Amino acid sequence: QVQLVESGGGLVQPGGSLRLSCLASGIASGSIFRFRAMGWYRQAPGKQRESVAVISSVGSTNFADSVKGRFAISRDNAKNTVYLQMNRLKPEDTAVYYCYAGAEVDYWGQGTQVTVSS
Repeated sequence: QVQLVESGGGLVQPGGSLRLSCLASGIASGSIFRFRAMGWYRQAPGKQRESVAVISSVGSTNFADSVKGRFAISRDNAKNTVYLQMNRLKPEDTAVYYCYAGAEVDYWGQGTQVTVSS
């Protein structure tokens, strides 16, 4: 059974940085390339869940316009982990961030809260 576990959320001041991690368990080490894509979504209070950053099985990436130039997505296949490096954070980045993995079925993590506030 695949499970996605996020970590790294928290409270940060505007302009600060955070790195989120998503560990995929229940699969063999070095197997995340088997997912057609992995990525991060977020949902702010009262808003729909939106895609933030996605990395495909071949390493191509896609970002929401609102985070381009500030966020980066990467993965460590050996550790079955995907990362979201978030720089120059803004209050509007405040949301619950969810890890996603696409395969025959879609998998979601439980979410991690990111709050950007002074």
